[in-house]
Amino acid sequence: MADVTVIGQGIFLRGSIKGDGDVEIRGRVEGDVEVAGEVTIGEGALVKADVTARRITVRGAVAGNLTGEDGVRLEEGARVVGDLRGAGIGIAEGALLRGNVQTGTGGEGRTRARQQPAQARTPARVEPRKAPTLVAKTSTPGRKIAPPEERPAPPPPVVPVLKKGSRAVLRKRSR
Repeated sequence: MADVTVIGQGIFLRGSIKGDGDVEIRGRVEGDVEVAGEVTIGEGALVKADVTARRITVRGAVAGNLTGEDGVRLEEGARVVGDLRGAGIGIAEGALLRGNVQTGTGGEGRTRARQQPAQARTPARVEPRKAPTLVAKTSTPGRKIAPPEERPAPPPPVVPVLKKGSRAVLRKRSR
């Protein structure tokens, strides 16, 4: 087992963490965490960062993406807002995840993530689709219905316009 660095419960750390050993976070961290070993985020811990490691175990709260080469595991009580990537993903009952999950070989996803940061990606161009021609199921064969863009809009509903205070007058008259 490699050296374990513990960030204690009362510690607040702002900045990047990079290293070869294992890291156990019990306090609060804001900044990217990139470790060659294992990262454990304990109960009561808050991490506002992207975490990249060989294996990640979460028991606390994370606001950021988690990338584990061997896998990512969310245990009971874990709260994650971000995407999970790894060879294997484990989500225990009682864990909360708000994000996407991508499984497969961890090394490929990690390389792609470094080559193309999320901000630099451009969305693919989507060509507009032509509306299909609808054929009515009536006794007239071959009769076509216009697509929704060509259909006239239905008329607005007819609502009588009453003068201000006329509702009260109508109630008094009906009594």
